[in-house]
Formats: sequence, C-alpha cells, structure tokens
Amino acid sequence: MQKILGYMRKAIQLYGLITDGDHICVGVSGGKDSLVMLKGLVLLKRFIGIDYKITALTIDPQFKGIEGNYSDVTELCKKLGVDYHVVRTQIGEIVFDVRKEENPCSLCARMRRGALYNSAEKLGCNKIALGHNYDDVVETFIMNLFTEGRIGCFSPATYLEDRDIHIIRPLVLAPERAVKKASHNLTIVKSQCPADGHTNRQKTKEFIAEMERKEHGFKDRIFGAMQRADIDGWGIT
Repeated sequence: MQKILGYMRKAIQLYGLITDGDHICVGVSGGKDSLVMLKGLVLLKRFIGIDYKITALTIDPQFKGIEGNYSDVTELCKKLGVDYHVVRTQIGEIVFDVRKEENPCSLCARMRRGALYNSAEKLGCNKIALGHNYDDVVETFIMNLFTEGRIGCFSPATYLEDRDIHIIRPLVLAPERAVKKASHNLTIVKSQCPADGHTNRQKTKEFIAEMERKEHGFKDRIFGAMQRADIDGWGIT
C-alpha cells in the first residue's frame, strides 16, 4: 500500500486534485481500483497536510433486477470511519433488458455517471473521485484513437460547470499491477455485469499487453507522449 500512497500523493500534488475543505465523494464499485483508492485517500489524509472529508458512494445497477451485495464494502467503510451510501437503480434492466444494447458499455457508463453526479450533489460533495489507474489512461487513449479516430483521453481533473463539481482521479499514476498487489487484503465485489470480460476495453487491454511483450515500455511511451503534447490536461507545467 505504501507504493500506492506514493503514486496518489504525486498525482494529487502534480495535478492539484485536492485542496483544503474539499468534500470528496468516492465512487466505489467494489472493484480493486475503487477500494484501493478509498483506503488510500483515508490513509493519505493522516499525513498529506490537506484537510478534506470523504464520503463513499456506490451506484448499484441491479443487473438482472438483483440487488448487488456490498456488505463487505460496508464493513470496510466502518473500519475506515467513512460514511457509506448505496443507491439502487434500474440501469441494468434498462440497458440489457429494455434497450437490449448491442454495445451496452457506453449507455451504462453515461447512466451511472448521471446517477453518481446527482447523488454526490445531494450529499453536498464538491468533488467526485473515480478509480481510473495508469493502465486505464493508456487504454482509453488507444481506444479513442483506434475506435473513434480521435486523439484524446479523460483528464486527471475535470470541472463540470453545470453542476459545480470537480471530477478527480487520484490513482492515474498507479500501474494496475501495483493496484492489484495493494488490494490483496481487501474483499473485492465481483462484477455482475453480463458484458464483463467481453468489452472493447478488454480487447484493448490484451492488445497493449501484447505490444508490451514485443516492445517493453510501450505503455510508458504512450503516456509520455500524452504528457509532452499536454493532451487533455496530462502535461506537466
């Protein structure tokens, strides 16, 4: 976990993700990234020198109409001393049963973001923390380039003017392998999404892994190019 704290502290300082007085809504899916991020933000608060408040929030899509079991997340939040909320939705039913989307990820993500933003506003949060890691950054850039024919990615920090909320990503400098190692003592909530493991992101992940085997440092070169070109706020000033 110590390495993760180092990655997170660097990202927070480099991109100005957190300031005194922030009330951060931590989006918790129950996966390794969101759980490690939650624990990391709690531990960092003890020594980073920034005074902020944390509230954890899970948006439950209720795939196949079944409530997700987040009891282990509830227990973790109790141990960490974090207020935790679960919002039940019909996103799973709408995406897979009503709309029967052939490519469900885009619509599902938009609906989950909308539910997350609305809930964070009701909780009085001014920032929302999402658990994207270093590998997610490179994967998203490659997906946008090959699938949509555009150069771009999500940003380390984004301000939603219409909602007056900042989206921050404290894990973006942490490689997935480091996140996975840090999650070994956390109980992961297995995804119930019917499309899990069969997405465009999974294909992109496999492509990047193959390129990394052939050309070691492939991911780092992609990320370095994004920083040097200051694509979507990734540059270092």
